[in-house]
Amino acid sequence: MRDNRSPHWRQRRAVGGLGAGRSRDPGALIGPPRRPTRPHRFFTVHLGFTAAGMADARELAVTYAEALSLLRPELALGAAALSPADAWHRAERLFCGAVGPDGERCVDVAEHPGFHHAPGPGGLGWGDGDGDG
Repeated sequence: MRDNRSPHWRQRRAVGGLGAGRSRDPGALIGPPRRPTRPHRFFTVHLGFTAAGMADARELAVTYAEALSLLRPELALGAAALSPADAWHRAERLFCGAVGPDGERCVDVAEHPGFHHAPGPGGLGWGDGDGDG
């Protein structure tokens, strides 16, 4: 270690020596980050609530998920799942999620009868119509 002074002063001396102190744009030496930024990761929120049974819990969970997706459109509605509070490993999907012809995913409840439906009003419908989902 040659220099025992604070890094702040060493940097100031280097910046002054490069002539940056005289330029009109003091931020010219600051460039973009060298590493690319990380892509967004997927996270899960667990909401606890009480219900009389699994069927009632499923209905409430679908209602909560749909209501939250209206408030926050960035929520991945198709990723919503339901499990008992003490058994997260037994999670079951709440929504169908079948992939349609244009790459959209069905937003109906899991195991629904009839056509699959894309999100949004008047969303594309596809499938057998009379068969199981």
